[in-house]
Amino acid sequence: MPQGAGGRGKLLRLADYEPVQVERILGELRGYWEGLRQGRAIPSRGDVEPRGIRRALDYAFILERIAPGAARFRLAGRHLIDLMGMEVRGMPLCAFLNTSSRGRLSDVLESVFRGPQIAEMTLDSPASYGRPAMAGRMLLLPLRSDLGDVTRALGCLICEGAVGESPRRFDLVADQEFPVIPGAKVLEPSPSRTGFADAPAPWKAAPPRAEPLPENATPEERRARFRLVSDSKPPPPRGTRY
Repeated sequence: MPQGAGGRGKLLRLADYEPVQVERILGELRGYWEGLRQGRAIPSRGDVEPRGIRRALDYAFILERIAPGAARFRLAGRHLIDLMGMEVRGMPLCAFLNTSSRGRLSDVLESVFRGPQIAEMTLDSPASYGRPAMAGRMLLLPLRSDLGDVTRALGCLICEGAVGESPRRFDLVADQEFPVIPGAKVLEPSPSRTGFADAPAPWKAAPPRAEPLPENATPEERRARFRLVSDSKPPPPRGTRY
C-alpha cells in the first residue's frame, strides 16, 4: 500500500483477505478425479494434468507406493513445501505426521491401494513454541500406473492457520474411507504387519535330557542311543594337511 505518514508502507497478507476454503478445494479435486474416470473404476496417472486442478494445485500431490503401507511424493504443491520448510519430492508421506500417528496412516494408505478406495483424514497440530495451532484435511484418491496396477494416488493436504516454524507435523485425529463405486464394500484399514499385534506364543521348555546309561547296559540298549550323522562332503585326499 502507499506509504503513510511514518514513511513506511503497510504489508498485507493475501491469506488474511482470501481464507482457504477447505471444502471447496476438496470437492473440486474429488470432482476432477471423478471426471477422469470416464466409465472406469480407477483413472490413470497419465490422465492427470496440472491445468485441470489450477485452484487446488498448491495443495495437491501425487504419491507412489513403494512398499506395503508406504508411499513417497512424486509431485507436491507449494503449500506442502511451506509446511515442511523444504522440497518434499521424494520424501515419504509419513514425514508430515508425528510418530504416534504413522502406524494408522500406514494402514489407511494401504487400504487405498488395496481396496482400491478413497480416504479422507482429519489432522491436528497443537500449538507449541513458535508454532501456532493448525488443523488440516487430507484426501487420497487412487490412480493406476502406466503398468495398470494401483500404485499411485492423487491427493491434497490443506491446513488452516499460520505455519510458524517449520517443519510442521500433525496427529491423525480421524479417518473415513469411501468406495470408488457407490454401494461397494469398504475395506477397513487393518495393521499391515500380520501377527504384529498377536500375543506371543507360550514358552516351551526344552525336552528333558535322556538319563545316562548304566554301566551294565546291554549292547542293544547302547545301540538304541546311537545317532546316524552323515556328511555330504567327500573325505579329503590322503596327505592333505590342515
